Amino acid sequence: MSRNIDVGLLRAFVAVVETGSVTRAAHLLNLTQAAVSQQLKRLEDLFGVELFDRSNRAMRTTAAGERLLAHAQTMMTMNDAIWGLMSKPHYEGEIRVGVPHDVVEPNIPPVLRRFDRAWPRVQVTLTSGITVDLLGALERGELDVALSTERNVPEGAELLLRDPLVWAGARGGQAHLREPLPVSFGSPNCAFRASAIAALVAKGRDWRPMCEASVLDAVKATLYADTAIAPMLLSAVPDDLTVLEAEDGLPPLPPFCINMRLRSVGKSAVAEEFAAFVRQEFASRYGERRQAASAAAEQKMLERS
Repeated sequence: MSRNIDVGLLRAFVAVVETGSVTRAAHLLNLTQAAVSQQLKRLEDLFGVELFDRSNRAMRTTAAGERLLAHAQTMMTMNDAIWGLMSKPHYEGEIRVGVPHDVVEPNIPPVLRRFDRAWPRVQVTLTSGITVDLLGALERGELDVALSTERNVPEGAELLLRDPLVWAGARGGQAHLREPLPVSFGSPNCAFRASAIAALVAKGRDWRPMCEASVLDAVKATLYADTAIAPMLLSAVPDDLTVLEAEDGLPPLPPFCINMRLRSVGKSAVAEEFAAFVRQEFASRYGERRQAASAAAEQKMLERS
């Protein structure tokens, strides 16, 4: 007797593995947490095995889950390719995407992976740089989609995330105690530089530049070595670095907006499709933070009333 596997169950399983959370997977799939949990249970009942180790809060796959993952991803790829072939325009060609250095690593790989599953004949050319250069390339028609980090949301831009700018340094480090304060920056045109310098000047904290590089890895190297601290978006701070607080003697920094723009002239349908994947990833990854921020703001309003 043949047995059929519901691709929707596999999609829920893969989403939980890739996002590391039932909550994030629910945001990604536009389902409730209860619905995703139920789908995982149905899949485990179907195979008669446990796919996740639920002995702690982290959703880690069991040996059976590891065996299933690659095959589930392959089946999803085939499903999405067939669906796209039969129900959507036959996209192919190239789209050019620009993303700031510090936004690429935590956010873009899942977008590229899912987009490639859906549209395997579309080549995505990724450019990384600073916001001013990426927006210039978009204006010249050299990019189809550009993400940016800015203090506000200009007309024509779409807000993806309002992200705190924070001071980052080595875990257990001492660099933030030194005088003058050693600070690493990105490019001289980096938007964070002016905000960080203004905050230090306002606090009266003497500082010196430790590193000025257009490559984020060079800045991170000084942090890991504990020879400097640096202003970074909260979402971009690696787990093995730490966020320094006001009690560490550092001034607060303003939040920044991660925005998205599409080329205004000659906008393509496939670029719109890619933008939808970006939008979905940010909603999935940071939906919990937005809900927490909204709840905190509501609580403050109640306390004031």
